[in-house]
Amino acid sequence: MKKKQKYIKRKPVSEYIGFIAELKQSIIQSRYQAAKAANREQLLLYLFIGKRLSEKIQAEKWGAKVLQQIANDLQEELPGLRGFSYRNLMKMIQFYGEYKAFLILPLPTAELEKYSNSKSGKSKNLILPLPTAELKKATKQSQVVRLKKAATPLLFDENRLNDFFSISFTHHIILLTKCKDLKGRLYYMQMAASEMWSVSALEHNITSKLYKYRGKLPNNFKAVLPDTMSAAALDAFKDEYLFDFMLLDDDADERVFEEAAVANIRKFIMTLGKGFSFIGNQYKVDVEGKEYFIDLLFYNRILQCLVVFELKRGKFKPEYAGKLNFYLNVLDDKIKLEHEKPSIGIILCKEKNNTEVEYSVKSVNKAMGVATYKLSTEVPKGMRGILPDAEKLKKLI
Repeated sequence: MKKKQKYIKRKPVSEYIGFIAELKQSIIQSRYQAAKAANREQLLLYLFIGKRLSEKIQAEKWGAKVLQQIANDLQEELPGLRGFSYRNLMKMIQFYGEYKAFLILPLPTAELEKYSNSKSGKSKNLILPLPTAELKKATKQSQVVRLKKAATPLLFDENRLNDFFSISFTHHIILLTKCKDLKGRLYYMQMAASEMWSVSALEHNITSKLYKYRGKLPNNFKAVLPDTMSAAALDAFKDEYLFDFMLLDDDADERVFEEAAVANIRKFIMTLGKGFSFIGNQYKVDVEGKEYFIDLLFYNRILQCLVVFELKRGKFKPEYAGKLNFYLNVLDDKIKLEHEKPSIGIILCKEKNNTEVEYSVKSVNKAMGVATYKLSTEVPKGMRGILPDAEKLKKLI
């Protein structure tokens, strides 16, 4: 141990730290590529099993009992086998059935074996100084799955194919069961792959209807933000947010709403979307000795700007835009750093009229938008009048 310390002291500390960082990055990258390749192979296997079962069921007129027997026999042949229960076999059939119109499937691993054999018939040709790079090359050249070009090429292209193999089977099943629209499903697939969403994050974004509400926020971004920023800003915010983790009464005021948001800040940030970091609530700014307090202040790493969320429990009022504009001016003048971009403000309210919002923000010189929110305690419109309200329910109990 002493010898190591003595050796390290001879070298500059920064050089040693850089060397450790290099090794760390190599290990992480290699593990990531290995996991990605394993996930791809697993999906291929599930697609192949779904394909074979579908063919047999159709040809032999098999029913549910035969499928259950197959699951039992697989377990008997491979004791301890997990993931091949009757229920999961049904999911594999569904998985294949949904995407068979787009994909041409060979046997799993067959193409990789063909690649190996093509290199002078020696598997050792796959062993190179950079195994991760070679693994990438093998996967790329094998083209294990090919697209059926005639099948909606504008929807399912090579980029979508990469997204397809970048998410887990559990992600895929959630997409199949909770997102019937193909365009919406491919959108969530791409986001889950690029943003590395967990299963719970995917479920949350589908439930909150991210595909439907993203990019539809009424705003003045195009008029007041640089062209390079306005499109990204519109993409960063939703027209409606679902805060299904905050169980609040309808008569709760803004402060109670704010406290619930802060108490559940991790879930709140997940609902907001990518790149948000929480700075604080009731953030104090000073103007000529007078104090003002901003409800919620965030920083967005993608937009590289401060983001204000002002909470309103009722319907949007035009005067809210004036107050938010004041806050944004103060932030840009006193808090924003020189390298940061102009601050953006979002008013979160219970209801809004988009025409009224557009007139309110039209001539404002700071970037802002108005969004609505929903809570899990709300009764869907179709059920109102059928279920008793909270007061009637209390009396019934």
